[in-house]
Amino acid sequence: MDFSNVGALYSNPYTQAAQDSASKDYANASEQELRKACREFEAYFVEQMYKSMLKTIPKSEFSSSSSQTMMDFYKDKMVQDLAKETANGEGLGLAQMLFEQMKRNYGIGETSSKAPEEASGKAFGDEK
Repeated sequence: MDFSNVGALYSNPYTQAAQDSASKDYANASEQELRKACREFEAYFVEQMYKSMLKTIPKSEFSSSSSQTMMDFYKDKMVQDLAKETANGEGLGLAQMLFEQMKRNYGIGETSSKAPEEASGKAFGDEK
């Protein structure tokens, strides 16, 4: 049984979200849509960091190619879920910085009328 094409069966949701976000015009977006896009970007960025870290781990010489392919598939899924959880929690702060910059660039809301929690970044990670 050949499992060499398992990775092609599973598409990366962050890649699709990034492509959708890249083509979207955020000038008319709500703050909630902008926050979601920023979180998705941070999740994708964290996922790429985790994948790079995993590449530094030596692979076992004793596993077959089909079992290695299956392990890679499940590692990718685990990394995606871990990256999503990281971005939806406190994250790295990248989503918050990107959100504030995009708000200024697109003129969404007034920065002076924010609640103190939002200004400090605490409210950003609380929304799901």
